[in-house]
Amino acid sequence: MYDVAERSGVSIATVSRVYRNPDSVREATREKVLAAARDLGYVPSGNARGLASRSTGVLGLCFPDYSDPDTESEAAAADADDDHAFMLYSDQIIRGMERAARRHGYALLIAASLSGGPESLVAKVAGRVDGFAVLARTVPTEDLEVISRRLPVVMLAGPRDPDGPDHLDHIEVANADGQRALTRHLIEDHGLRRLAFVGGVEDSPDAQARFDGYAAARQEAGLSVPRAPDVRPELMTQAEGARAVEALLDRAGAELPEGILFANDQMAIGALHALERRGLRVPEDVAVTGFDGIPLGRLVRPALTTVRQPMRRLGEEAVDLLVHRLGSSGTAAEPESRVLPVDVVRRESCGCGDVAG
Repeated sequence: MYDVAERSGVSIATVSRVYRNPDSVREATREKVLAAARDLGYVPSGNARGLASRSTGVLGLCFPDYSDPDTESEAAAADADDDHAFMLYSDQIIRGMERAARRHGYALLIAASLSGGPESLVAKVAGRVDGFAVLARTVPTEDLEVISRRLPVVMLAGPRDPDGPDHLDHIEVANADGQRALTRHLIEDHGLRRLAFVGGVEDSPDAQARFDGYAAARQEAGLSVPRAPDVRPELMTQAEGARAVEALLDRAGAELPEGILFANDQMAIGALHALERRGLRVPEDVAVTGFDGIPLGRLVRPALTTVRQPMRRLGEEAVDLLVHRLGSSGTAAEPESRVLPVDVVRRESCGCGDVAG
């Protein structure tokens, strides 16, 4: 750092600011420092910086591995130049966090795994970061409560736990409202009455909230209110969506559902492929809808009607909240609960064109 400062003719403090808070340094000065660093082969030492400031300059993200082999196969078969088209829910959140972390001068450490249990994720991340976000209750709330005593923690995609101690910050989307609006659209605008709902794993708060919104719309329309989803797959992947359709069709006999609502887009896309294999037309024979708004939903045929949630913004808001907490360390603050809006996107799979609702 001394050599970079001498080469670029600035103070050591200015070199430090270029790497820790680049927006606070004039562009011309910043470029001069970075050019000197490149010439000298200088890379900031995270360990040394951490010893001096008791910080790492790193934020973390823990999330379950939601990889979907079928989506990866479609991406390979399409040989698409735009990888964005095949990004899934967690990919979009990571993109948002990366963008916001870079803006605030932080790096991002990612731990994505279902193997080894949540303890391995905590061990990998908590001791190496200044704060971290946890997606979809990857780590038990009780463990996060302990960790939050020494660094900020943000829970993504899940409401505050009503049955236990939960003093964490939470960011979620309006899952129930979005699913309720989509279900009402099928009932009121398309006149569909025989509907089926394919949910998610039992411990997914998002999937449960979406089912609650579906049930509320049925009740408002005077339809019977189910106590649980018609099918609850173990994973929310394309393959599980296809299996759910097969189960529904085998169970229905002659009276097929007029519409099938899925708790996420990946399952709905798998269902579209399965229905085509069974010789059923979408939406003429059965309407299909999803939830999330992943880019692949626009590319399948028919294009998928869905509830679009702001996935990248979830990641950005997580970083903004973590940085805010780090900047106000030592001051008591009430935990925040943020709910981001969603919107219904009406496309061909329900019988509409491509219209945002």
